[in-house]
Amino acid sequence: MPAPPESLFQTAMDPDEHLADDPLRPIGVVAFDFDGTLTVRDSFTDFLSWNAGALTWMRGLVSLAPAAARYLVNRDPGLLKGAVARRFLAGTPLHELEARARAYAEARSRSLLRPDALNSWRYWRSRGATLVIVTASPEYLIAPFARGLGADHLLGTRLAVDADGRLTGDLDGANCRGPEKVRRLRETFGEDVRLAAAYGDTAGDRDMLAIAVHAGFREFGERP
Repeated sequence: MPAPPESLFQTAMDPDEHLADDPLRPIGVVAFDFDGTLTVRDSFTDFLSWNAGALTWMRGLVSLAPAAARYLVNRDPGLLKGAVARRFLAGTPLHELEARARAYAEARSRSLLRPDALNSWRYWRSRGATLVIVTASPEYLIAPFARGLGADHLLGTRLAVDADGRLTGDLDGANCRGPEKVRRLRETFGEDVRLAAAYGDTAGDRDMLAIAVHAGFREFGERP
Protein backbone atom coordinates (compact mmCIF):
# COMPACT_ATOMS: atom_id res chain seq x y z
CA MET A 1 0.00 0.00 0.00
CA PRO A 2 1.45 3.44 -0.89
CA ALA A 3 2.77 5.58 1.91
CA PRO A 4 0.86 8.79 2.66
CA PRO A 5 2.40 12.16 1.78
CA GLU A 6 2.91 12.73 5.49
CA SER A 7 2.30 10.45 8.45
CA LEU A 8 -0.72 11.05 10.63
CA PHE A 9 1.34 9.71 13.47
CA GLN A 10 4.58 11.65 13.16
CA THR A 11 5.07 12.14 16.89
CA ALA A 12 3.78 8.80 18.10
CA MET A 13 5.49 6.70 15.49
CA ASP A 14 8.89 8.19 14.75
CA PRO A 15 11.56 5.47 14.88
CA ASP A 16 13.01 4.97 18.36
CA GLU A 17 16.57 6.26 18.34
CA HIS A 18 17.51 3.78 21.06
CA LEU A 19 16.49 0.63 19.17
CA ALA A 20 19.49 -1.60 18.63
CA ASP A 21 20.58 -1.98 15.03
CA ASP A 22 20.27 -5.75 14.58
CA PRO A 23 22.80 -6.91 11.98
CA LEU A 24 20.55 -9.85 11.06
CA ARG A 25 18.08 -8.66 8.48
CA PRO A 26 14.59 -10.09 8.78
CA ILE A 27 13.14 -12.84 6.66
CA GLY A 28 9.45 -12.88 5.93
CA VAL A 29 6.23 -11.31 7.10
CA VAL A 30 5.12 -10.00 10.49
CA ALA A 31 1.37 -9.75 11.06
CA PHE A 32 -0.42 -7.64 13.66
CA ASP A 33 -4.06 -7.86 14.62
CA PHE A 34 -5.43 -4.33 15.11
CA ASP A 35 -8.21 -4.13 17.72
CA GLY A 36 -6.98 -5.00 21.21
CA THR A 37 -3.46 -5.69 19.92
CA LEU A 38 -2.23 -2.45 18.37
CA THR A 39 -5.11 -0.62 20.08
CA VAL A 40 -6.64 -0.48 23.55
CA ARG A 41 -10.23 -0.96 22.34
CA ASP A 42 -12.36 -1.98 19.39
CA SER A 43 -11.97 0.63 16.67
CA PHE A 44 -15.14 -0.21 14.70
CA THR A 45 -17.59 0.42 17.53
CA ASP A 46 -15.50 3.36 18.75
CA PHE A 47 -15.62 4.91 15.27
CA LEU A 48 -19.36 4.33 14.89
CA SER A 49 -20.15 5.94 18.26
CA TRP A 50 -17.77 8.84 17.54
CA ASN A 51 -19.21 9.35 14.08
CA ALA A 52 -22.88 9.02 15.01
CA GLY A 53 -22.89 11.00 18.25
CA ALA A 54 -24.11 9.75 21.61
CA LEU A 55 -27.87 9.96 21.02
CA THR A 56 -27.89 8.36 17.56
CA TRP A 57 -25.48 5.70 18.77
CA MET A 58 -27.70 4.74 21.69
CA ARG A 59 -30.81 4.66 19.50
CA GLY A 60 -28.97 2.46 17.03
CA LEU A 61 -27.92 0.04 19.74
CA VAL A 62 -31.52 -0.28 20.89
CA SER A 63 -32.64 -1.09 17.34
CA LEU A 64 -29.93 -3.76 17.13
CA ALA A 65 -31.26 -5.70 20.13
CA PRO A 66 -32.80 -8.45 17.92
CA ALA A 67 -29.49 -8.92 16.07
CA ALA A 68 -27.66 -9.12 19.40
CA ALA A 69 -30.14 -11.73 20.61
CA ARG A 70 -29.57 -13.80 17.46
CA TYR A 71 -25.82 -13.58 18.05
CA LEU A 72 -26.28 -15.23 21.45
CA VAL A 73 -27.66 -18.22 19.54
CA ASN A 74 -25.59 -18.35 16.34
CA ARG A 75 -22.33 -16.90 17.74
CA ASP A 76 -21.49 -15.56 14.29
CA PRO A 77 -19.61 -12.23 14.58
CA GLY A 78 -19.90 -11.70 10.83
CA LEU A 79 -23.70 -11.66 10.93
CA LEU A 80 -23.68 -9.24 13.85
CA LYS A 81 -21.14 -7.00 12.13
CA GLY A 82 -23.29 -6.97 8.99
CA ALA A 83 -26.32 -5.88 11.04
CA VAL A 84 -24.30 -3.09 12.66
CA ALA A 85 -22.94 -1.93 9.30
CA ARG A 86 -26.45 -1.84 7.80
CA ARG A 87 -27.77 0.17 10.74
CA PHE A 88 -25.05 2.80 10.82
CA LEU A 89 -23.40 2.85 7.38
CA ALA A 90 -25.90 1.80 4.71
CA GLY A 91 -26.30 4.55 2.10
CA THR A 92 -23.16 6.43 3.15
CA PRO A 93 -21.09 7.63 0.16
CA LEU A 94 -17.72 5.89 0.19
CA HIS A 95 -15.81 9.17 -0.13
CA GLU A 96 -17.61 10.45 2.96
CA LEU A 97 -16.72 7.34 4.99
CA GLU A 98 -13.08 7.64 3.91
CA ALA A 99 -12.98 11.28 4.99
CA ARG A 100 -14.59 10.48 8.34
CA ALA A 101 -12.19 7.56 8.86
CA ARG A 102 -9.24 9.87 8.30
CA ALA A 103 -10.66 12.43 10.73
CA TYR A 104 -11.23 9.66 13.28
CA ALA A 105 -7.63 8.46 12.96
CA GLU A 106 -6.32 11.99 13.40
CA ALA A 107 -8.52 12.53 16.46
CA ARG A 108 -8.01 9.17 18.16
CA SER A 109 -4.62 7.73 17.20
CA ARG A 110 -2.68 8.92 20.24
CA SER A 111 -5.32 7.71 22.70
CA LEU A 112 -5.97 4.45 20.85
CA LEU A 113 -2.59 2.91 20.02
CA ARG A 114 -0.58 0.93 22.57
CA PRO A 115 2.99 2.24 23.12
CA ASP A 116 4.49 -1.24 23.58
CA ALA A 117 2.79 -2.49 20.42
CA LEU A 118 4.19 0.48 18.50
CA ASN A 119 7.66 -0.33 19.87
CA SER A 120 7.32 -3.86 18.53
CA TRP A 121 6.09 -2.53 15.20
CA ARG A 122 9.14 -0.20 14.99
CA TYR A 123 11.47 -3.04 15.99
CA TRP A 124 10.29 -5.24 13.12
CA ARG A 125 10.31 -2.30 10.74
CA SER A 126 13.93 -1.56 11.73
CA ARG A 127 14.80 -5.11 10.68
CA GLY A 128 13.12 -4.64 7.31
CA ALA A 129 10.18 -6.97 7.88
CA THR A 130 7.14 -6.92 5.63
CA LEU A 131 4.51 -5.53 8.00
CA VAL A 132 0.84 -6.39 7.60
CA ILE A 133 -2.24 -5.51 9.62
CA VAL A 134 -4.80 -8.34 9.61
CA THR A 135 -8.05 -7.23 11.17
CA ALA A 136 -11.74 -8.01 11.44
CA SER A 137 -12.46 -4.28 11.32
CA PRO A 138 -13.41 -2.77 7.94
CA GLU A 139 -10.47 -1.96 5.68
CA TYR A 140 -11.90 1.48 4.89
CA LEU A 141 -11.76 2.39 8.58
CA ILE A 142 -8.27 1.04 9.29
CA ALA A 143 -6.67 2.34 6.08
CA PRO A 144 -5.65 5.74 7.56
CA PHE A 145 -3.96 3.97 10.51
CA ALA A 146 -2.21 1.55 8.14
CA ARG A 147 -0.90 4.43 6.03
CA GLY A 148 0.23 6.32 9.12
CA LEU A 149 2.09 3.28 10.42
CA GLY A 150 3.67 2.61 7.03
CA ALA A 151 2.13 -0.87 6.76
CA ASP A 152 3.05 -2.82 3.65
CA HIS A 153 -0.35 -4.49 3.49
CA LEU A 154 -3.78 -4.16 5.09
CA LEU A 155 -6.06 -7.20 5.17
CA GLY A 156 -9.43 -6.53 6.75
CA THR A 157 -13.14 -7.06 6.43
CA ARG A 158 -14.45 -5.56 3.21
CA LEU A 159 -17.65 -3.53 2.96
CA ALA A 160 -19.78 -3.73 -0.16
CA VAL A 161 -20.22 -0.60 -2.28
CA ASP A 162 -22.95 -0.19 -4.91
CA ALA A 163 -22.66 1.22 -8.44
CA ASP A 164 -23.32 4.73 -7.13
CA GLY A 165 -20.38 4.56 -4.72
CA ARG A 166 -22.50 4.13 -1.60
CA LEU A 167 -22.13 1.51 1.11
CA THR A 168 -24.85 -1.11 0.93
CA GLY A 169 -24.43 -2.10 4.58
CA ASP A 170 -23.40 -5.63 3.56
CA LEU A 171 -20.02 -7.28 3.91
CA ASP A 172 -18.10 -7.97 0.71
CA GLY A 173 -16.89 -11.47 1.50
CA ALA A 174 -16.22 -13.08 4.85
CA ASN A 175 -15.56 -11.41 8.18
CA CYS A 176 -11.75 -11.33 8.49
CA ARG A 177 -11.23 -13.38 11.64
CA GLY A 178 -10.21 -16.95 12.51
CA PRO A 179 -9.43 -19.09 9.44
CA GLU A 180 -10.28 -16.15 7.15
CA LYS A 181 -7.19 -14.32 8.40
CA VAL A 182 -5.00 -17.21 7.26
CA ARG A 183 -6.87 -17.48 3.95
CA ARG A 184 -6.25 -13.79 3.24
CA LEU A 185 -2.58 -14.10 4.19
CA ARG A 186 -2.20 -17.05 1.83
CA GLU A 187 -4.04 -15.16 -0.89
CA THR A 188 -1.54 -12.31 -0.52
CA PHE A 189 1.73 -14.13 0.21
CA GLY A 190 1.21 -17.64 -1.17
CA GLU A 191 -0.13 -20.94 0.13
CA ASP A 192 3.09 -21.79 1.96
CA VAL A 193 3.33 -18.49 3.87
CA ARG A 194 5.06 -18.78 7.23
CA LEU A 195 5.06 -15.66 9.38
CA ALA A 196 8.21 -14.52 11.17
CA ALA A 197 5.92 -13.27 13.94
CA ALA A 198 2.24 -12.65 14.57
CA TYR A 199 0.45 -10.79 17.34
CA GLY A 200 -3.16 -11.09 18.47
CA ASP A 201 -5.39 -11.02 21.52
CA THR A 202 -8.50 -13.16 20.89
CA ALA A 203 -9.53 -16.61 19.74
CA GLY A 204 -10.08 -15.06 16.30
CA ASP A 205 -6.30 -14.64 15.99
CA ARG A 206 -5.24 -18.18 16.93
CA ASP A 207 -5.25 -19.53 13.36
CA MET A 208 -2.92 -16.71 12.31
CA LEU A 209 -0.67 -17.24 15.32
CA ALA A 210 -0.42 -20.94 14.47
CA ILE A 211 1.49 -20.18 11.25
CA ALA A 212 4.02 -17.88 12.95
CA VAL A 213 7.50 -18.64 14.24
CA HIS A 214 6.89 -16.22 17.09
CA ALA A 215 3.27 -16.23 18.27
CA GLY A 216 2.61 -13.22 20.48
CA PHE A 217 -0.74 -13.76 22.21
CA ARG A 218 -1.80 -10.81 24.39
CA GLU A 219 1.80 -9.67 24.47
CA PHE A 220 1.00 -5.97 24.67
CA GLY A 221 -0.73 -4.29 27.60
CA GLU A 222 0.42 -0.68 27.80
CA ARG A 223 -2.08 2.15 27.56
CA PRO A 224 -1.33 5.54 25.97
